[in-house]
Amino acid sequence: MSDRYRESLDYLYGLQLFGIKLGLDNIRKLLTRLGEPQQAMRIIHIAGTNGKGSTSAALASIFQQAGISAGLYTSPHLHHFTERIRIDTRQIDAAEAVALIDELRPHAQDLGITFFEFTTAMALLSFQRHQTPWAILETGMGGRLDATNVVNPELCVITPIALDHAGYLGPDLQSIAAEKAGIFKAGVPVLCAPQEAAVEELLRQRAAVLGCPFFMLGQDYQVTVADDSSLTLVGPGLELREVRPRLPGIHQFNNLALAAAAVALLADQLGKLAASTLRAGLEHVCWPGRLEWLAERILLDGAHNQAGVEVLTAYLQQQQLRGLHLVFGCKADKQAEQMLARLLPFVARIYLTRPPDVAAVDPEKLMQQAEESGIVADQYPTPAEALSAARQQRRPEDTILVAGSLFLIAAVRTELVADTDTLPIVI
Repeated sequence: MSDRYRESLDYLYGLQLFGIKLGLDNIRKLLTRLGEPQQAMRIIHIAGTNGKGSTSAALASIFQQAGISAGLYTSPHLHHFTERIRIDTRQIDAAEAVALIDELRPHAQDLGITFFEFTTAMALLSFQRHQTPWAILETGMGGRLDATNVVNPELCVITPIALDHAGYLGPDLQSIAAEKAGIFKAGVPVLCAPQEAAVEELLRQRAAVLGCPFFMLGQDYQVTVADDSSLTLVGPGLELREVRPRLPGIHQFNNLALAAAAVALLADQLGKLAASTLRAGLEHVCWPGRLEWLAERILLDGAHNQAGVEVLTAYLQQQQLRGLHLVFGCKADKQAEQMLARLLPFVARIYLTRPPDVAAVDPEKLMQQAEESGIVADQYPTPAEALSAARQQRRPEDTILVAGSLFLIAAVRTELVADTDTLPIVI
């Protein structure tokens, strides 16, 4: 890492000290100063609680297979900041990141821009400069007041909605869903993953008020899973049979189906893509840190809320994985006790630690819970020490599971993967 790049990132991360400020005034002022770069491209806007990243990556993979240039903006990153901003699935290089940060700094200081507002403007400016005709934008938090919500998209996509960020978005699913539905724009089609009944009703009502055509997986698009390994998707303008994704976990079938259905709904703008193009896009996408198997039977999963842990435990059940050695740690704003309780039936031993670089749950708070369950638990100052202990304690046939936080996953993955400078999302 060059000194210039390190200094630029230090400045950028320093903006996090100003916290999270939901609202659109600042980002609108900033983009106006930059010449409204968001108007130079067609946009797919994605909100939801879980699955946004996988769906976004799958869309980018389909666009790449179709030979259609697209920008991709996701968050958070796993190892390096540049993973957040991609052109044709490839993350931008450090030199471009430095140049963009230098260009935006005077405006940020003048307007009091937050970290996420700054990075959103960086992404849109990068896409404009690369002349990508399309952009795939993942919201950071919520939707209505998220910095990405300054765009006028061609399609809004809603992934599964669950309880998370309650301090910002509201204490119940309906409140959170209302914030996610804030990305809907008058007359713009909405594509939605299966939701709880009350959430679905709220989303449909909001779409109806705005005159948004509303499409839903499981209703307008039928998803069939065969032998937990192949996907068939049939719906308006789409028939795709026996796709075999490399992304593990049955939950990913709905994320991939959302991506394929999104492309079908955009046929007027994109042209109708061949089934072979859709198949290749879905079968070659990867999303590191989410149900990712590494050597020595080490499984990494970025489950960081209760809904994510439910998906993880469903996968553990389906794969008949028991007697796990669990390396676990959470951010302080997560429901750590509930998450850990759901994982305990699959666990033989627990290695508690703190995810780095964030306010984290004190492992001591989780020790009693683990011990009361009859499971041996120890705590370690760093993720590297927790991983080392797990590797020493387990037998060769045992599986190590690392879960609870993407920050924890990143720290452990750095210990296990030789090259983390680039993070491919297409195999």
